[in-house]
Amino acid sequence: MEKGIGALMVAAASLGFLHTILGPDHYLPFIMMSWARKWSSLKTGAITFLCGLGHIASSVVLGIIGIVLGLAVGKLEGVELGRGDVAAWLLIAFGLAYMVWGIRHIYLKKEHTHGHLHIDGGTYEHKHSHDHGHSHVHDTSGKKTITPWVLFAIFVFGPCEPLIPILMYPAAQSSTTGLILVTLTFGTATIGTMLVVVMLARAGINLLPLSKLNRYSHALSGAAILLCGLAIVFLGL
Repeated sequence: MEKGIGALMVAAASLGFLHTILGPDHYLPFIMMSWARKWSSLKTGAITFLCGLGHIASSVVLGIIGIVLGLAVGKLEGVELGRGDVAAWLLIAFGLAYMVWGIRHIYLKKEHTHGHLHIDGGTYEHKHSHDHGHSHVHDTSGKKTITPWVLFAIFVFGPCEPLIPILMYPAAQSSTTGLILVTLTFGTATIGTMLVVVMLARAGINLLPLSKLNRYSHALSGAAILLCGLAIVFLGL
C-alpha cells in the first residue's frame, strides 16, 4: 500500500471520529428519540446505522460526481455548505414540531376528575386522561411512525464536510483503490462512533431514575433537538 494512502486512511479514521464527536447532531437526536419513543436497542442501533449510512453516502455520491466531471473543490464545498444549512434548519423544524407535539401530549396524559350524577341520586367521581386513541405515541404499540424516516431525510441532507476536499480528492489522485479505502475508512469511523456514543448513552439513560420524567420525554426530546439545530446554525457546531 502506498504511504500516501496509508496516511490518508489514518487521517480519515481520525477525522471521522472527531467530526462525529464534535457534532452533537450525529448522536443526540437518536439518544433522545430512543428514550422518548421507547425504542429497543436493536431498533435504536438500526436507525442510527441507516441514518449514518445515508449521511456518508450522500457526500460520497457528490464527491464521485465532482471527481468524474472534474469539478473544482470550491464548487463542491459550496454545495456541501448549502446542504448543511438545509439539514440544520430541517433539524430545527423537526425539533420544534416534536416539542410542540410533546407539550400537547403532556396535556393529553394529565389526569383529572369528573363528577357524575347517577340515577340513584349519588354523585361519583372518577379520574381519566384525554390520551385515549393516542397509543401510537410509543413505538411499542406496533404502529408505524414516520420519525425514523424524518431523521433519515435530515441526515441525507447533512454533509460530511471533511470527506470531499480533505480525503476524497487527494485519494483520487493516487488510485481508485485508494479512493475506496479512504472513503470506507472515514465511513466506518463515522458510523462506528455514532453507534458507540448512542448505545452507551442509551444504556446510561436506562440506568437513571427517570420514570417521573416519562410524561415529559417527548417535549424534552424535541427541545433538545431544537437546541442542537440552533447550535449548528448560530454557533457553527
